[in-house]
Amino acid sequence: MDYAQKSRMSSAKPLHSHTTPLTPAQAQTLRGLLAGEGFEFEERPYMLYFARGARLTVALYEKGPKAVIQGKGIEDFILFTLEPRVLGEAVFGQEETLEPELFEPHFGIDESGKGDLFGPLVIAGVYVNQEIARKFRDAGVQDSKAISSDKRIRELAAAIRKIRAPASVVTVAPPRYNELYRKVGNLNRLLAWGHARVIEDLCGLCPDCPRALSDKFADVRVLQRALMEKGRRIQLDQRTKAESDYAVAAASILAREKFINWLNEKGADSGIELPRGVSAQVKQAAIALIRAKGPDALETHAKTHFKTASEVLALAEGGPAAAQAPGNTKKTGRRTICP
Repeated sequence: MDYAQKSRMSSAKPLHSHTTPLTPAQAQTLRGLLAGEGFEFEERPYMLYFARGARLTVALYEKGPKAVIQGKGIEDFILFTLEPRVLGEAVFGQEETLEPELFEPHFGIDESGKGDLFGPLVIAGVYVNQEIARKFRDAGVQDSKAISSDKRIRELAAAIRKIRAPASVVTVAPPRYNELYRKVGNLNRLLAWGHARVIEDLCGLCPDCPRALSDKFADVRVLQRALMEKGRRIQLDQRTKAESDYAVAAASILAREKFINWLNEKGADSGIELPRGVSAQVKQAAIALIRAKGPDALETHAKTHFKTASEVLALAEGGPAAAQAPGNTKKTGRRTICP
């Protein structure tokens, strides 16, 4: 049996998405190959290029850089174009041999919303073992930052829940977030508290799990100091690009889903769409919110320590303002029993 046959047999379901890191030189090689095969190119934010073919799309993200391939016939594209003509090595379908740590029991932790003016900070954690990691792989679970569609985020989040992977999600809504930030005065310390809370929850669900992995956001000692009783008993790992890990990728999807759902629900309640990030569109929405609901509305909708918050308050001065709408969203969590 040749390598291609083994690779195809390694996955019970056809792939719908595949992510791979590339060097800048490999990214250029891939672009040339795609152009030669008739792919059409588009400019998109945060991407070196976006290429659309008859059956596939290839998004080449600046960060990494990394390629996200979606569509039909991904296995053939990887086996006969990407690996032999770009990567120069055959690794597809060999993850359990080449990266066994992806399939060993561990927790993955990630967050969403920390760079957005509007909305909560959401920290999620997911447990995987060999069986769960294989199911995540077959379902196409990947880093949420590589997924531009909210629909796809919700589909993958539903798939994660269907797999019944033990998970914990902590949502720190703006009122609580602002209160905590005023106490600790540092985003990394607040993130560490949220990560520690999720790890503690997961340790209660899966007490025999030996380690936890998260993306590196600060000196590891910041998180170690924040760990609670159960969390201090396990190995804690932090590394850059941790989202390539199935558990961390699943956590990023659950956190992103909770974040976008909060924005949609709160925006519907206030009658003002709440965009993501800190763009000019976000500033316009914040000014509209202040003028409609009063300056205190930022406390219930936004992270007030952002420089953007003080900027929009100044810009909104003099405009009509109604009374502040009440808002009292508090920290919530979701727990699942460990199989």
